[in-house]
Amino acid sequence: MTNSDQLDLLPSAREGRRVDVARVAALYREVLTALGEDPDREGLLGTPERVARWWAEFLDHDPGRTDTVFEQELSADGEQLVVVRGISAWSLCEHHLLPMNLELTIGYLPCGQVLGLSKFARISQDHAHRLQLQERIVSGVAADVAKATGAADVGVVADGEHLCMSMRGVRERRARTTSELLLGRFAGHSAFGRRLLGIAGAAR
Repeated sequence: MTNSDQLDLLPSAREGRRVDVARVAALYREVLTALGEDPDREGLLGTPERVARWWAEFLDHDPGRTDTVFEQELSADGEQLVVVRGISAWSLCEHHLLPMNLELTIGYLPCGQVLGLSKFARISQDHAHRLQLQERIVSGVAADVAKATGAADVGVVADGEHLCMSMRGVRERRARTTSELLLGRFAGHSAFGRRLLGIAGAAR
């Protein structure tokens, strides 16, 4: 595609969050002490600072451009299904602050323009780098893909492993959680919806 085919929209906006690294490090020193540990012992020296820097890296993540599209002569009522699958995204459960790992499958029916393929991963990472719920990630990704492409027909499926289930509580190591949001011609028991769920390995 030539440069004239490319439509660069406004970059994805993120809330202006900046992690107070020094304060987070100080709080982690207190947490270690409250846990009966000595934050100055060998092995824990520098741990509060490293953890604080990780929080900044995670929450202040910049996904880059998430909405670059390319013009294509595609009918709004066409049958061409675009699917990107196997997108892996790590996030944190907001209920327990434990990690979850999601594998996302995203599909849409183009209507005059197509989204750059790398943007699916960037959009997914943008929503994952927050304190989250799996269901909110799915709905946020679907909304951003629909907004960027102008398509009303979008489907997102996420299959997730949640450490709040596998390493605490019931400790169900093999438990998986599947969430889906099917919009437009993907909704209901439509052929497009069944195709997407089949591709995602989540066919009913």
